[in-house]
Amino acid sequence: MPERLIHKVIPVGLLQCNCSILGDAETHEAIVVDPGDEVDYILEILRQDNLKVMAIVSTHTHIDHVGGLAKLHRATGAPVLIHKDDLHLYTTLETQAQWIGVPTPEMVRIDDFVKEGDKLRWGGFAAQILHTPGHTQGSISLVVEPNAAPHPHDHAHAHPPDHAPAVPRLLAGDTLFQGSIGRTDLPGGSYPQIMKSIHEKLLVLPDEVVVIPGHGDPTTIGEEREHNPFLR
Repeated sequence: MPERLIHKVIPVGLLQCNCSILGDAETHEAIVVDPGDEVDYILEILRQDNLKVMAIVSTHTHIDHVGGLAKLHRATGAPVLIHKDDLHLYTTLETQAQWIGVPTPEMVRIDDFVKEGDKLRWGGFAAQILHTPGHTQGSISLVVEPNAAPHPHDHAHAHPPDHAPAVPRLLAGDTLFQGSIGRTDLPGGSYPQIMKSIHEKLLVLPDEVVVIPGHGDPTTIGEEREHNPFLR
């Protein structure tokens, strides 16, 4: 039986941010996480799988994770979701662009926010929001659950599931990487906070959870618990 969950991870932009497209192959509903750039490419993949975007989410508002928000919102009409504690950082895109020598991307008005415990839903799937500050004050991680049930008050529409991913997945943004952690020396960063977030929110997940970081290769919670030098 083909996997019902579509999950495509595509590195985009100058800093190769991992953008996740998560879709339901049966209902064709989807969410897009961290569309930092190359929106035409993202839209092409959405068209190939006939996916309708229900929500656009950024794990935090550094420029490499939000550069494509406005264009993708304009193309899909889907709401743009961030944690409220990163809204101010989003307003500094011009300064962030100067840091890395790129043009300032178009911005979109953000009126909707996610918080700890919220669930984003697309088709028969759901992702739980974890607030994981430290890299930025509003950094979030998303746990893609092996089972989902509809709830009328959650973001996006929901359908009852009949097939779900065998292994839970964690979209960790720039909080946890393979063999490393997110930097904390930029505005809004805090080393004590990121360590607290990792230990209290991420390392309590099962070892088999697959981690998709904001940049670089995937890993697992077990691998990082055992081998990540920052977590010993």
